[in-house]
Amino acid sequence: MTTFDDREKGFEAKFKLDQEMQFKANVRRDKLLGLWAAEQMGISGDAALAYALSVVDAEFSEPDHDATHKVARDLAAKGVVIEDRLFQKEVQRCQNLAMAQLTEEMKR
Repeated sequence: MTTFDDREKGFEAKFKLDQEMQFKANVRRDKLLGLWAAEQMGISGDAALAYALSVVDAEFSEPDHDATHKVARDLAAKGVVIEDRLFQKEVQRCQNLAMAQLTEEMKR
């Protein structure tokens, strides 16, 4: 094999790892967002976890919507008013926390 082939395989492996990490981070973000939303709606315990998992599932089962749309709809349906800017800030906080958690887990 040539050096070029080795480099290509290295780039492909890194791309695959990056894609896997992004997928895991998005799933974890959705779960964290679901737990936060459950708290906002007064849901706790096992019901909060079940709701969070339904948020994760929405990413895969709702073709025209994603998890954030589900959470926004559910909050509105429960009469919980969250300013859009604050909602987006929470989504970003969950994304950052998910990446930090995964990075820490990879170090172990």
